[in-house]
Amino acid sequence: MQKQRKPSGKSLRSLDYLNVFLADVRDGVGPYLSIYLKASANWNPAQIGMAMSASAIATVIAQTPAGALVDRLRQKRMLIVLAAVFVSIGCIAMGLFPNLPVVIGSQIMIGIAAAIFPPAITAITLGLVGHERLDRRVGRNETFNHTGNLLAATLAGLVGYFIARKAIFFLVAAMAVGSIISVRMIREREIDHELARGDGEEGEEEDNEKHQQRNEGILQLLSDRKILFFTIAVVLFHFANAAMLPLVGQELAQGKGTSDTVYMSACIIVAQLVMIPVSNLAGRFAHTARKPIFLLGFAVLPIRGVLYTLSDNPYFLVSVQILDGIAGGIFGVLSVLMVADLTKGTGRFNVTQGMLNTAIGVGAGLSNVLAGFVVKSAGYNVGFLILAAIAVVALAVFWFYVPETKTGVNRKASPQNNLAKS
Repeated sequence: MQKQRKPSGKSLRSLDYLNVFLADVRDGVGPYLSIYLKASANWNPAQIGMAMSASAIATVIAQTPAGALVDRLRQKRMLIVLAAVFVSIGCIAMGLFPNLPVVIGSQIMIGIAAAIFPPAITAITLGLVGHERLDRRVGRNETFNHTGNLLAATLAGLVGYFIARKAIFFLVAAMAVGSIISVRMIREREIDHELARGDGEEGEEEDNEKHQQRNEGILQLLSDRKILFFTIAVVLFHFANAAMLPLVGQELAQGKGTSDTVYMSACIIVAQLVMIPVSNLAGRFAHTARKPIFLLGFAVLPIRGVLYTLSDNPYFLVSVQILDGIAGGIFGVLSVLMVADLTKGTGRFNVTQGMLNTAIGVGAGLSNVLAGFVVKSAGYNVGFLILAAIAVVALAVFWFYVPETKTGVNRKASPQNNLAKS
């Protein structure tokens, strides 16, 4: 019999604040770093590329170990504190000493921290509210996260323009301090750490033999066809999605002078504005079923890719970002919920998230490589169409091979789900 968890209002509000503050802390200074290094530190493109890739590579390598660490340790709040300290130190160091060794080392620290934040926040969320209330709570987390992204982008722009580009580094460090205060306000005693790693049910006591069976190895998890096909679909989705916005940015930069940065900012802001309500609605509707909502997120991606080929008008390209907001808002919520469903009772919730994020990182990296070669030889429209075709394959894999994961949903209405039975 499941016991409904009732965390205090203080812990839940603190989780809201944590998601707001971490919105800009997760990736450090992100795209602002390249602008600073080029305009203020006079770095060449090769050095900037090394600095930007150091964080991404560190994140990909650290994601699976970070997930396993979150599963194993009960000190999840302390992990977030340590990761935030890493980001703060890294940002301050880059702002004060913008030389190659310091920037590369700081970016590696920030990359490792970026791998810790998502599984730790999700684990704390699950440990606080349980599986039954996870859908709405994850939707709320994503809503506050996207709100934080908007606020952080606005503050960074104001600080960089009116004070100095270097001040953005200290802004992120200050937000990291805010995240530390927020996570410390979450009451430790209200987090069920067994539940937080997907092990067992609320209020359920297990004997040692059952506990051992549920904590089987990672390889056995990968042998589950539902998890395998879900991973394939999600990786293909990101393979198709990752290069689209960079290609739009390149297209906007053709012959438009300095306004290209304005249009790129508009693309990001439009997508984030749409993600805020979509994340909230996805969390609410996911309480009934997961798959139909996620199918919508998969379906809009190929449409977006085709629409990009119809015009290079900057206003049109920015408006297409509404679809990016829909897909991103749905994905941020449903991917967490479906992983929680698929790993329920295994004790491997967070390490599975880590493996999935590692695969996504590799797929996203390859997406940019493929798109670059295609656009160079055949043009932007062909690049967008190839990405749209990959998105169609992702949609097909998810539709036919990934079952509904929400317990109690009638799966007879979806005959294709039988293909995914292991």
